[in-house]
Amino acid sequence: MAMRLNEDLDSNGEMHEINVTPFIDVMLVLLIIFMVAAPLATVDVRVDLPASTSAPQPRPEKPVYLSIKADKQLFIGNNAVSEETLIDTLTQQTEGKKDTTIFFQADKSVDYETLMSVMDKLRQAGYLKIGLMGMETAGK
Repeated sequence: MAMRLNEDLDSNGEMHEINVTPFIDVMLVLLIIFMVAAPLATVDVRVDLPASTSAPQPRPEKPVYLSIKADKQLFIGNNAVSEETLIDTLTQQTEGKKDTTIFFQADKSVDYETLMSVMDKLRQAGYLKIGLMGMETAGK
């Protein structure tokens, strides 16, 4: 038969054990909040990216994504833009900060001329930090 000794009681009869149940409840609520919020922070433009074996780089809090789909349609985030409104929309997204990194992703069927045309427009507008995105694969 097991016996419990009252070694953790002080002279007033108070227990000095930590009750972890409230901590577990808080952690579960935070887990649910992050599970719901994580899909909202991603871009939903489907692009068939080429693969890369380089190590992934850290991303800023509020990244700006520029996408080119297979039909050469441009997107900033989830919003479609034309080549004429690209720079104006990008300036609004970055609040005029030219040192913002633009995460550039393009479908692998998009030709090189289209890629260079968009990159030239970005460079002429003063956006020199362009991060090219690709699918991550296991390194050898």
